[in-house]
Amino acid sequence: MPVHLVDRLWPDPAFDLPLEEAMAGFEAPPARADRPSVAVNMVTSIDGRAQLAGTAEGLGSRADRLLMRLYRASFDAVLSGAGTLRETGVWLRVGDELAARRIAEGRPANPIGVVVAGSSPVPVDAGWFDGDEPRVLLVGSDNPMEAASAGTELIRAPDPRPTPSWVLEALRERGVGSVLVEGGPHLNAAFVAERLVDELYWTVGPHLVGSHALPMVAPFAADDAGPWRGHLTSVMRHEDELLLRYRFSATGGIGQ
Repeated sequence: MPVHLVDRLWPDPAFDLPLEEAMAGFEAPPARADRPSVAVNMVTSIDGRAQLAGTAEGLGSRADRLLMRLYRASFDAVLSGAGTLRETGVWLRVGDELAARRIAEGRPANPIGVVVAGSSPVPVDAGWFDGDEPRVLLVGSDNPMEAASAGTELIRAPDPRPTPSWVLEALRERGVGSVLVEGGPHLNAAFVAERLVDELYWTVGPHLVGSHALPMVAPFAADDAGPWRGHLTSVMRHEDELLLRYRFSATGGIGQ
């Protein structure tokens, strides 16, 4: 695995650390009493755009891709929306070195792969269906799919579009205690709308896009609670990228 150096700016400043060393001791947030914990991991441009030609490809560096695998390795499940699967094929594994580390810790080699779809079929020839890790495909009540593929559990929601709370309950019933959400922006928005995000991992890539591409959270009809205030917990820098982590509470409104 190549070495990518980062500066830890806050807390406990230190410079020229290998990214894996800087991330040593990182753990997924603990499960909540009533649901798995949820973190969102995204990369955007400086002006907040989460897509280039429909995907995040090109916004982050190789260091960001390693960071993504390090985050994944700490979670029980990695979740993506069907739109991302259709655009990119979605590859939700951690790589051989981190898989070996997970096995040594008594965990499965890779997190459970989870995709959420509404009413449209999902392309079962996507690379996401090729791995040997367990996979869960959650679809809306009127989705025409009747089966997915070997190793993939197909679960039908009671509503045309699976809600985040229902998704988390279905995963909790399958022993999942922590979920890493990797977009796209509409799926992120659904979790934010239900206030079901505990942490946010945000890489700010050194680009100005200036397009109509979506931000990391697609616009939605917000409730009257106002903006959801996060608490900054970590700041790192890799070359011209910023690597940020935030924590959220269920009641974190304006000024809290």
